[in-house]
Amino acid sequence: MQESREREDSPLHVPEIVECLARRSELWIFGYGSLMWDPCFPYSEAQPALLRGYHRSFCVYSRRYRGTLERPGLVLGLDRGGACKGIAFRVPTAEVEAALDRLWERELTQRTYRLKELRLETAQGAVAARALIVDRDHPNYAGRLPLADVARHILQGIGARGSCRQYLENTVRELCKLGLVDGPLHRLAEMVRDLAAQERPCGLGKPA
Repeated sequence: MQESREREDSPLHVPEIVECLARRSELWIFGYGSLMWDPCFPYSEAQPALLRGYHRSFCVYSRRYRGTLERPGLVLGLDRGGACKGIAFRVPTAEVEAALDRLWERELTQRTYRLKELRLETAQGAVAARALIVDRDHPNYAGRLPLADVARHILQGIGARGSCRQYLENTVRELCKLGLVDGPLHRLAEMVRDLAAQERPCGLGKPA
């Protein structure tokens, strides 16, 4: 039974990771949130990239890294529709296994995301990259919440890796450094700042 649990907890049972390893070639990974300013894997190149067909959204409840069970926060996921600007990281062949292992530990153990291959547009041309797409059937998927609720969850969310507000501000700061504009994200950051100035963080209870 213990061996069965260990296999289930291993990235080697996940088809999309097995496929990446089987190719024995370099790997591009798309960062659109915390991976932009805090990548957890080795890489040899990073460049701005555009992903079409998905948009960046605070649509994932965080009950560990950026929140708790009692006071969940919200973190970013890639959801269907629109477009998203971020960073394409090139991982050399020799580092792919280590990169996927670290990505698994940080982002994939709860299977809130799927590691999907998608086409990115860069200044040097198109590349096929892996991106973390939110699973809409997962319990952590928050969907499209009213902006005021998103702001309050971000203001209240504090977990093992820090606060949601810090997460949001770091993401906006990184986009600005890259000369990228994400209108909805910048407006959300302003709303959170205004809300923080008006009142102390308050709990919303557990999400339905």
